[in-house]
Amino acid sequence: MKLHTIIGLALLALLLPALFIGVAFVKPAKTGLDFEQVSFTELPGWDSAQIFSAVPALHQSCKKLRDLPPQRRLPGAAIGGVGADWSSGCEAILTAMSEQSLRAALVDHFMPLQVSLGGENDGKFTGYYETLLYGSMNPSARFHVPLYTKPPELVMVDLGTFRSDLTGRRIAGQVENGRLRPYPNRSEIDDGYLEGRDLELLWVDSAVDAFFLHIQGSGRVKMPDGSMLRVGYAGQNGHVYSAIGRFLIAEGHIAPENMSMQSIRAWLRDNPDKAADMLNRNSSYIFFRELEGGAGPFGSANVPLTAGHSLAVDRKHLPLHAPVWLSASHPDPSSDTLPPIPFNRMMVAQDTGGAITGEIRGDVFWGFGDEAEEIAGRMANRGRYWLILPKTLARVAAGEGE
Repeated sequence: MKLHTIIGLALLALLLPALFIGVAFVKPAKTGLDFEQVSFTELPGWDSAQIFSAVPALHQSCKKLRDLPPQRRLPGAAIGGVGADWSSGCEAILTAMSEQSLRAALVDHFMPLQVSLGGENDGKFTGYYETLLYGSMNPSARFHVPLYTKPPELVMVDLGTFRSDLTGRRIAGQVENGRLRPYPNRSEIDDGYLEGRDLELLWVDSAVDAFFLHIQGSGRVKMPDGSMLRVGYAGQNGHVYSAIGRFLIAEGHIAPENMSMQSIRAWLRDNPDKAADMLNRNSSYIFFRELEGGAGPFGSANVPLTAGHSLAVDRKHLPLHAPVWLSASHPDPSSDTLPPIPFNRMMVAQDTGGAITGEIRGDVFWGFGDEAEEIAGRMANRGRYWLILPKTLARVAAGEGE
């Protein structure tokens, strides 16, 4: 055997164990969110913000958590723990009667977690609002667009109740021959699939307004006698939400820098012959219920939403009812030419939405009225958030004690 061959085999013999050892100990890339413990004083604007203005939202969720069975998990991501994990912290929040005592309750019982994904902590934050429509309990030439209640055959399934790795995921459909099948899409429903079944909640005067009600999830309907009727989300047909703004951009109808709810409305108004086809590109369809006693609107956490402090999140990544510190900006409602207005505030994860998907993503509820509509319709701003958990849960999320 030649010398260089002997040397080569010897080197290979030395290298092979190292190669196999290296492969054996390669740590797989981490997926999902990373959480790092920080102090409250590190939160942007913490020292100057009026934390007490978030009390209505904090109280709604804490009352819900107080009534949760101690070992029942919070809805949404498993990082939220169980009801018992929140009992002492929520009791401190519910008994805080001032700005100072609320801050003390948060510092004593909770810990903020800086949220990042692959080293990035920046994400997109949009807005939604409670829309205004005009309607009637009876159909007419003017009021011809139905808002439907949830059909009894529609089955909505929370997959997380079957498998923990599917937490936050849901499907819907109807059972046919013992199997769950897709429910009709928006186009099929608009073409009369539900007609003649007495499922109409009421009728409104604009298909475009009805479509945006589907997007917002809740609204107020002004009746012919001047009274207001509140309607809210009751169910969804199970089809994936598709933002028609993407189609309008892709086809050159609206420039990306001009995209907003207001520009979509203008395009639909100016193109009535194309409006129905464009709306039907979003196969998702929402069913509604009347909100008794004027309460609401309610979010997916089944608590009334608080304007400026309720946040819709992706429940695959965050637990509902958890406080969130948001640092972002929003459009100036007085003019679309003015720079955005920065804001840092306490929010509570109390809602979800078909368009709210992704790890660092949120939708701010702005309430009702012209200003709320103006801000929500144009908001698509960059920002970041910090998840606020009871200290025990926060330490686990940050990798301590695992």
